[in-house]
This record gives sequence, C-alpha cells and structure tokens, in this order.
Amino acid sequence: MTTYEAKPLRRPRGRPKNFDRSVALQQAMKLFWERGYEGTSFDDLTAAMGISASSFYNSFGSKERLYQEAAQAYMAGASQWFIGELNADADTKTAFHRLLTAAACEFTRTDLPSGCMISLACTQVPPALACLRDAMAAHRRTAQSAMAARIRRGIDDGDVPQDTGAEALAAFFSTLSRGLAVQARDGASREQLQEIVELGMRAWPAAAT
Repeated sequence: MTTYEAKPLRRPRGRPKNFDRSVALQQAMKLFWERGYEGTSFDDLTAAMGISASSFYNSFGSKERLYQEAAQAYMAGASQWFIGELNADADTKTAFHRLLTAAACEFTRTDLPSGCMISLACTQVPPALACLRDAMAAHRRTAQSAMAARIRRGIDDGDVPQDTGAEALAAFFSTLSRGLAVQARDGASREQLQEIVELGMRAWPAAAT
C-alpha cells in the first residue's frame, strides 16, 4: 500500500490572487487527517493552504474553527459512500457487508491519508479542547445511530431476527469499522482489512430455526 504523504510545507508570504477557499479547506482537512489537531501547527496550515496568517484569520477565524469545518467537510464526503451503502437496495446483512467492504477500500486509498479522520479524533486532548472531543464523539455517535436505524428497519422488514439488539449490534459494527481505520493507519493492506470484514460478518445474528 502506498502511504499518503503530505507535500513539503513552505510558509507563504501572502494570500494568492486565485485563492479558493474550498481548495484551502481540503488541504487543511488532509493535514488534520494525517497529523491530528495537536500535531498540526498554525504554520503547517498556512503553508499547506498557501495563505498568510491574516488571510487565515479572515477566512477561517481560528485553528479550532477550521478543524471543526474540516471535520464537517470530511463527514460530507464520507457520508456519500457510508449512507449510500447502508441504505442500498439490499437486505440488511448485505448492506452492512457492502458498507464494511467500502470502508476497507476508502481507508486504504493512496490519494488520501490512510484510515479515517474521525474514528479516533481528539479522544485524548487537554480540558481546553473538550469542545473538539465532544464534537468528534458526536460525529461517531451519528454514524453508529445510522447503523442502528438500518438494523431496526431490517427487523421491521423481517431480514434481521426479531430478538436482535439493534443498538448492541450497531455498536459492534461501529467498533469493527473504527478498528479497520486503525489497522489501515498502521499499514494494513486492503486485502487484510477485507479478511477482517469477512470474519466480522460471522457475528451477524442468524435467523431462528
């Protein structure tokens, strides 16, 4: 697997005339994704985004606000495949299998940092950054809640056993997804992640006989 590498950073002297805020936000998102909030300095950000300090504050307000906006941008992109696979026209088990397979692919893309920007984001931060920790935890809960809703729909449709604990099963697969992100971050290949997916799907509740 080819590891994403951030481009060499050079501090800009000013804001370029063709400044594109959306492009700058994507650059910041990738940097935060690769290095984390505390591992990304202000100078790193202005260099990667190609803007001056004054332009940074005028456009984004603060590093903290930029991080939250970058996380929102990441979620907007990730939700396209996450929600798309979860709500695909398929039975619930197949939808989850496709979702995790998509995660294995997305987490090992060579054009982006490996893993997931949100899975372990800001889990260990000082008290002053508690708002970021809470915001990232809320993103994770949102994804898990979407899984639980899909499982409940499956119970109603009859393709998931009636006695299935939707919240517990969603928590299991949410945890599996986050684990895939960590494995990818540590260098696991797409094929290795897919093997984990296949093992994880064995935990799917069997229909009563």
